[in-house]
Amino acid sequence: MAKCDVCGKSISFGIKLSHSHRRSNRTFKPNVRRVKAIVNGTPVRVYACTRCLRSGKVQRAM
Repeated sequence: MAKCDVCGKSISFGIKLSHSHRRSNRTFKPNVRRVKAIVNGTPVRVYACTRCLRSGKVQRAM
């Protein structure tokens, strides 16, 4: 589910590093919201990350 339909941002992987420098795997999940947007002139529910919403890449439907 955690994938932006606008920019394609999805889960990425990295390494969690504790204070004692023990390393373990972790995931970075994008902040994705389900919003009603205008796509090809019709309102459709899409998953969009908050960066796309904030930058105006998504035209919200009222």
